[in-house]
Amino acid sequence: MTKLFKFLRPYRLFVVLVLVLTFLQTLSTLYLPNLMSDIVDHGVITGRIPYIVHVGVIMLAVTVLGSVTSVAASLLSSQTSSGFGQILRQKLFSHVERFGLHEFDQLGTSSLIVRTTNDVMQVQQLVNMMLRMMIMAPLTSIGGIIMATYTDVHLAWVFFFLLPILALAVWGVLGKGLQLFRLIQQKVDRLNRVLREYLTGTRVIRAFDRTDYELHRFDQSNLDLTQTSVTVFQRMAALGPMAMGILNLSTIVIVWFGGHAIASGILPIGKLMAFIQYVMQIMFSVMMVSMMSFMIPRGQASAVRISEVLDLAPEILDPKQPQEPSADTRGTLEFRDVTFRYPGAEEPCVSNLSFTVHPGEITAIIGGTGAGKSTLLNLIPRFYDVSEGSIFVDGLDIRSMTQAKLRQRIGYVPQRAMLFSGSVFDNIRVGREQASDEEVRHAADVAQATDFILQLNQGFDAFIVQGGANLSGGQKQRLAIARALVRKAEIYLFDDSFSALDYKTDAALRQALRPEIAHTAVVIVAQRVSTVMDADRILVMDQGRIVASGTHRDLLQDSVVYREIVASQLSEGEIA
Repeated sequence: MTKLFKFLRPYRLFVVLVLVLTFLQTLSTLYLPNLMSDIVDHGVITGRIPYIVHVGVIMLAVTVLGSVTSVAASLLSSQTSSGFGQILRQKLFSHVERFGLHEFDQLGTSSLIVRTTNDVMQVQQLVNMMLRMMIMAPLTSIGGIIMATYTDVHLAWVFFFLLPILALAVWGVLGKGLQLFRLIQQKVDRLNRVLREYLTGTRVIRAFDRTDYELHRFDQSNLDLTQTSVTVFQRMAALGPMAMGILNLSTIVIVWFGGHAIASGILPIGKLMAFIQYVMQIMFSVMMVSMMSFMIPRGQASAVRISEVLDLAPEILDPKQPQEPSADTRGTLEFRDVTFRYPGAEEPCVSNLSFTVHPGEITAIIGGTGAGKSTLLNLIPRFYDVSEGSIFVDGLDIRSMTQAKLRQRIGYVPQRAMLFSGSVFDNIRVGREQASDEEVRHAADVAQATDFILQLNQGFDAFIVQGGANLSGGQKQRLAIARALVRKAEIYLFDDSFSALDYKTDAALRQALRPEIAHTAVVIVAQRVSTVMDADRILVMDQGRIVASGTHRDLLQDSVVYREIVASQLSEGEIA
């Protein structure tokens, strides 16, 4: 938790002001019983009305001062905690943006969502409470004990009996609080994961009639979280009644012995009333501690989870002294003995890959499922770093360039077309924010997307829901291709991006694509032979290795693997 306090530095003046105002509020609260004692002992009993009025005015002024300082402290603490939460969310999100795919796989998307939202909110509420209650409670307790002892030292023995019992009660209740609240946050992660899987996979779930099963999964996760939460809060709720019982019993003891002291003339009645008020203030501070007991373990658990994210260093980093490629090698991609294995894997996913793609060339990659085609493509934008060997873009090792500069040179179409909520214009401009309307429309023309876009309500201004759920798979792929084309990149990567298109649209798109990529390097990963047969070169992959390379006609003669793929998709007439 203390690691996160550094994000309070912009609000350190507010923190100091909150401490000062809280101290003044506590002083005013502690001074009031003493004034009331004076009114009773020196005004009410003696009948001195002017004295009562005089001290009453002082009490009113002290009360107003306490109220003003309380409101000001609450306002500043709320502003401080809200600003702290804003900074923390920003730092957390910025740090997560630097993660590679390995870090996302390690932590999980659902957990990162919970940590960035729910956990930050828990810590923010804890900071707000710490600025107010965690300062006020000790001051009120210590000040109350001092003032009560000053009021009557003979009754002060009650506190030496009371405080150890209260400490044992608090320790007994909070003993396992932190562990239980960590468990709650883990169960929130699980519930969020189950809900997210259902919402994102609802079509598959309904298609396979798994709604009841998913409902059972959600009920189990929900019930598990509920049972754990009930156990925790039952344990925490016991603290309040215990504290009230102990302090009320102490009040009875004080009244009993104080009554005898008043009857004996040892203790004035006003002093006894002030003493009881101080006991009530101490009780109030203990109740504040019991309220904090609900927040501290959960906030501490959330702070640990946030620190885990902030302490996780991305494996893929920019070089300290990045290099810039020369202008005469623009659009050149080269693999040199590249080998890559996923973290924890025993065998490499791709091995000893070497090839070069020059500007104006289309290199297609084909192979069976699990051959490593998509993995090869993911290495180029540095979604993962190679285990061995090097990848060169424009003559430079991609690890010697910043990730931003590298990816500015690449137009990438992922295997799964991901669209965002917004208009068609907005989605295509993800490729290049400054693209004009004419450039967007031209990219859509090349991607064979204009026809269906114009059929939508409002055309290019039509709204696309999150994930493109109101579009078909082929429509989403064409928009994703247009998004890459509007970027005007040096290297284009198409990861099985034509699979949802019919053969006619596929052929028309590839024909329109040729003039657009005349001076760029293009790498196409595909499953369909018809998509790759016109490429300048085809790389055939099998078990993570390039087993053949050449044109369609060359491979039909020289590659057994390629002939098997072709035979499984095309008739003899189409092959010829």
